[in-house]
Amino acid sequence: MPNRHCKLLGIPVQDGAGRMGCEMGPSALRTAGLAAAITELGHRVSDLGTLSPVPSRMLSHPNAAVHHLPEVAAWTEAITAAAYEASADGMPIFLGGDHSLSAGTVAGIARRATERNRPLFLLWLDAHPDFHTLETTASGNLHGVPVAYVTGQRGFAGYFPSLAATVEPSRVGMMGIRSVDPAERAALLPTGASVYDMRMIDEHGAAPLLSRFLDRVAAENGLLHLSFDVDFLDPAIAPAVGTTVPGGATFREAHLVMEMLHDSGLVSSLDLVELNPFLDERGRTATLLVDLVASLLGRRVMDRLTRSF
Repeated sequence: MPNRHCKLLGIPVQDGAGRMGCEMGPSALRTAGLAAAITELGHRVSDLGTLSPVPSRMLSHPNAAVHHLPEVAAWTEAITAAAYEASADGMPIFLGGDHSLSAGTVAGIARRATERNRPLFLLWLDAHPDFHTLETTASGNLHGVPVAYVTGQRGFAGYFPSLAATVEPSRVGMMGIRSVDPAERAALLPTGASVYDMRMIDEHGAAPLLSRFLDRVAAENGLLHLSFDVDFLDPAIAPAVGTTVPGGATFREAHLVMEMLHDSGLVSSLDLVELNPFLDERGRTATLLVDLVASLLGRRVMDRLTRSF
């Protein structure tokens, strides 16, 4: 991966989550030294500041569980425009914020990819597939719908912004999955998405599974958007997330994934989501995320210094 122009954009949305705290995520990542870690690797960093949503409009949905629909729709509109603009040059890194922000980041990047006549692939590192629609979500938490939305599933028209471009479901890869609702399972099966759950990672290892997906991206000359949810990681090493699911990626598995992604040179944009500093322990999760981004951008195992916690 050559030297990049990394463009940081804070997106403090927390309306899609079930508990408060994600709005502090961008500040925590900045405080943990994200910009400095990227600069030390020879990349250029521009901090674009913090995004605000557009004014919301009155919206309600027949599914009474759905909450904060006007706010999430307003955020999605603003994020889509900002992601499209930021992707004109350089590598945008979107600092969340809950995972509902990816409805906007992926939508904006997909529009850019279409204009460049290149297919967009989506690598979703998460404990959950986030493949609910507004009709199927039982919790009503809209951080559980972005993949369904950006792949053009039905039920979002009139609520979320219209999509200029969608992601082909067969170009979606999910890793670390270990909590899937029945409605999501049924909806995912016919899509052709590559779902690598933790059982598959246990049996085969992360490397061959990820290699298989990256080979497809390279073969199609695709752009790759990486969406990294803190709950991809095992809560023993990353406690600062409101949706902890035991049995996640280990420290080395996560770094291996990021190192392989660096070696591929394919990642063109990045989400860092669901960091809730209110639940952290002395900033350890934010610091780990910074280290993982450094691995994605070229830090090698032999370059790591010992850190005392």
